[in-house]
Parts: sequence; structure tokens; C-alpha cells
Amino acid sequence: MKSNDENFIQRLQQQEEDGLEFIIDKYLPLIKGITYKVLSPLENNGVIEECINDIFLSIWNNSKKFRGDSTDFKKWICAIAKFKAIDYYRKAAKKVEVPSNYMDLNAEKSAEDELILMEDKTELIELINLLEPVDRDIFIMKFFLGLKTEDISIKLGLTKAAIDNRIYRGKKKLSNKATNINLGGSVL
Repeated sequence: MKSNDENFIQRLQQQEEDGLEFIIDKYLPLIKGITYKVLSPLENNGVIEECINDIFLSIWNNSKKFRGDSTDFKKWICAIAKFKAIDYYRKAAKKVEVPSNYMDLNAEKSAEDELILMEDKTELIELINLLEPVDRDIFIMKFFLGLKTEDISIKLGLTKAAIDNRIYRGKKKLSNKATNINLGGSVL
């Protein structure tokens, strides 16, 4: 028996491979679109492909939990794709590092100046990691990835005003914490 529009959910829940093949053929463009929309700022096709594979694996492993018809199934796999892609984005955003070749190496600067500059960048990354997860994501998207406020608001489902307010409050918070560090106070 082959999977078709009427029995693919049942075939998938019975762990029949043709059920998974049918879903991949039918829903791959939709899954790719959702995944690409969330992960495209990372500019890493390997991560996107890995996420898509992980989405289909998750659908396969959790198929027995699904209850509903084909319309509900489409919504269910879209939700899995969206949240899986967001998880991948967050993991990648946590791994953002400032490469050593990013520093402006200038012959006029002494080794001490270079060391201070490198320490300042490390402290900035540590400070950003102290922010709430949403604020940290906004700062990374805005200042490290160079996304526009409109793009960030679409990706996070917040208004542009909310993004601007979070950036303003985050800068104040970072400034206060940086001042505490300079005065020898606690970061926390």
C-alpha cells in the first residue's frame, strides 16, 4: 500500500517509510521556506539543511502524538518547523564570537593597546550575555548581524517601537553594568 492524500498520516503513524517520503515530497518547500526565513540571517546553508533534516526527524519521531486531519497536520508541521528553526537560531546566536582578525590591527598601536581593545570586546560580549534572552537576540541581530529594526520585528513578532525600546533600555542597562565594572563593582 502506498501513501496518498487520504492515508499518509496513518502510514506515518505506523512508521511506514513511504508515509515519510510522501510528507517530504509534499511539504518540503513549505518547511524550507519557514526554515530559511528564520535562519537566513546566519548565512549558513549547512545549518539550514541540518535544521530541515532535524524537522523531518522530529515529525517522524512524534507522529504518533498527532491527532487531527490533513489541515491540522499542515499547521502541526509548520509549528514544529518554526520552533525547531528558532532553536537552531538561538544556538547559533549564543556561539557568536568576535574573530581575532576583526580587530583593527594598526602598526601605531602598542601591544598593550591591542590587549586592552581585545579585553574590552570580551567584556562587551560578557555584558550582552547578561541581558534577557529576547534582548540578547535583539542586540546580536542589530549590532552583530546588522539587521534592520523592521527585519528584527518581523522575526521576533514584536513591533518596531518595542524593538527600539528594548534597544534603548538594553543600552542603559549595559552602560550601568559597564560603569559598575569600571568602578570595581559587581556585574550582577
